[in-house]
Amino acid sequence: MCSHDKNNKEIEALLPESSPTSSALRAIGWTSVALAVTALGLYVGRELRQRYKFNRRTPSDFFSHAGEELGAEYGVGI
Repeated sequence: MCSHDKNNKEIEALLPESSPTSSALRAIGWTSVALAVTALGLYVGRELRQRYKFNRRTPSDFFSHAGEELGAEYGVGI
């Protein structure tokens, strides 16, 4: 018998047997990790996009609301 076979048997003896419960918990764990990574990616992407949009403003964007004086009578039919 070779030492390689002996090492494989020792390793297999140390590994726990896979049960349906442990495989279900492993699947739930990996799913939660995937969701966390997705949420983090969405948050970081949103922050980067907001910073990009904020830095790309033009001087006219600061005064885009100026001059739009719609009085209270707008749309009333007067």
